[in-house]
Amino acid sequence: MTYQFKNPSDDVIADYLRKTHKIAVVGLSSKPEAASYSVAKFMQAMGYEIVPVNPGMVGQEILGEKVYATLADIPFPVDMVDVFRPSEALPQVAKEFIHTDAKIFWAQLGLENKDAEAILRGANRHNVVMNKCLKIEYRSLMHQLD
Repeated sequence: MTYQFKNPSDDVIADYLRKTHKIAVVGLSSKPEAASYSVAKFMQAMGYEIVPVNPGMVGQEILGEKVYATLADIPFPVDMVDVFRPSEALPQVAKEFIHTDAKIFWAQLGLENKDAEAILRGANRHNVVMNKCLKIEYRSLMHQLD
């Protein structure tokens, strides 16, 4: 049987979006054509603070924000971690996530991983969304258009 993550209800996801102010974006690219860039730029335009996480771009800025190498390097709390890394990388990101104060783990559209889910649930971290696009969900649930 193929693994399929069971996401929270739309009401719960909308609540996550309302309670979130700072979003760490793991795997954020500086390339405007990249999905990670367009999603982060949209969320920034909607009033969220974006915190880029990309070890290959430390010391630079993306979308006017300082880039950090890892979640552990961010010197302030974030509310959500939005992941743009391959599904196979999700367990490692989940391991980093459970050592932060972030409340919500979000894996973008096309990304889900059973081991990452087990790591998160095992650490009593239950605010998890997988295989959903943050921008699409925001536009759908918060009734915003580009």
